[in-house]
Amino acid sequence: MARCDQGYLCDVCGEDVENLIDSDLYLRYILGEVAPEKLTISQERHLRCNPATAQFIVDPAFDPVLCDGPFSKLSMDPDFVRQEEARITRGWQRLQQIPTLGIPVTEYPLPEVRATWGA
Repeated sequence: MARCDQGYLCDVCGEDVENLIDSDLYLRYILGEVAPEKLTISQERHLRCNPATAQFIVDPAFDPVLCDGPFSKLSMDPDFVRQEEARITRGWQRLQQIPTLGIPVTEYPLPEVRATWGA
């Protein structure tokens, strides 16, 4: 089946990533971790299926995610954790707004990311 016929399947759990607001791929795009030209060919997963990233989302509207093992923020430098919490939470908040903004995909990334891409 063509990718467009099956939707975006999570490469961790295999289920459909039905909503943009649950997309790890689009969060990483918003944060500038996925280049625009790689967006349509990169693997998708649910935010919660990537606890190494999801653990840094700190917002009352997002149930906390724990990441076990060496990538747990509990074993990381506190300054780094604060910076990542601020950055990734800001990206997640942007992701939550996207469906209501009526903007093209090229405008999804945070302003500072678009500036570095020359957009």
